[in-house]
Amino acid sequence: MSFYERYLEYKNFDFEGFFNKVTDRDIVNIMNKDRLTELDFLMLLSEKAANYLEPLAQKAKKLTLQNFGKVIFLYTPMYLANYCVNQCVYCGFNITNSIKRRKLTLEEVEKEAKAISSTGLRHILILTGESRKESSVQYIKECVKILRKYFRSISIEVYPLEENEYVQLIDAGVDGITLYQEVYNEEKYKMLHLKGPKRNYLHRIDAPERACRASMRSVNIGALFGLHDWRTEAFYAGIHADYLQDKYTDVEISLSLPRIRPHCGSFMPDCKVEDRDLVQIMISYRLFMPRAGITISTRESERLRNNLIGLGVTKMSAASSTEVGGHSLENKSEGQFDISDKRNVEEMKEMIYSKGYQPVFKDWQAI
Repeated sequence: MSFYERYLEYKNFDFEGFFNKVTDRDIVNIMNKDRLTELDFLMLLSEKAANYLEPLAQKAKKLTLQNFGKVIFLYTPMYLANYCVNQCVYCGFNITNSIKRRKLTLEEVEKEAKAISSTGLRHILILTGESRKESSVQYIKECVKILRKYFRSISIEVYPLEENEYVQLIDAGVDGITLYQEVYNEEKYKMLHLKGPKRNYLHRIDAPERACRASMRSVNIGALFGLHDWRTEAFYAGIHADYLQDKYTDVEISLSLPRIRPHCGSFMPDCKVEDRDLVQIMISYRLFMPRAGITISTRESERLRNNLIGLGVTKMSAASSTEVGGHSLENKSEGQFDISDKRNVEEMKEMIYSKGYQPVFKDWQAI
């Protein structure tokens, strides 16, 4: 069974009619439950539930403390290349955008690794544009071989791979993937992905499960909020994560909450997602999936990220750059999108301590 079959169960669901019928009693009943159904989760994403964010947040905080303690895991992204063959209207790496394209040499990968590891970080997320020619699996493996000297945990955010390719990268030292579906609504997906292999909706939506079957240690998914109605997109991402967690109990499943950010190009998002909306999504994820990790990146502002600690977030990026060579090289590429929170690792550590939490630089170590 594929998650796509679960998606089809709700494809023609009357979300608007459902939301209009949610009552105050429904939300109060949900707050008293230990285990939520999918429809309970959907109610938490309703306008009615927005009136109960404070008591819902208190329960989310309690569940987070029970399952994760008072810790925030820190990581940083490292861009290996920005060559891309896709025409995605919302992305700065869009093949039609006239930007400086770049790919790190192995010597430059080591220089970036040294610069990042000198900050104390031991968890890294490596990214490429979606080009098999310029960022082949073999190239990624060669980069991972170097990065293993400096980092205890290496995750990838690259184009969707086949199961045997995920196995190859796991054998090389990769232990996690991040892969956003971007948009779960199938019709909207095709409108936003005009050309290239990324236009293949099914191949992308099944990629996290291929990684699970390959025995990837951690799998992080999400929707890119702002591309379509955030309530339904958050629901699809949540039930996708729940599907994976139920089916692959030995894999650490987590969710990210990225919002569209300014980038090279003229695309304007369809749906505005306010800070309050993002808080509602996070709280709903935590109440529906108490054991799921939740990541908030530097797409978000300092103020918002500070205030989200304690509400469900378990992992944050620090000292981020979306440029190829952005951590150590003068000859950098242009970034994929604009960073909002530009604090360095020390500043992030101080903020986390000030909230009464402990910054953690690695969440596991391979034997």
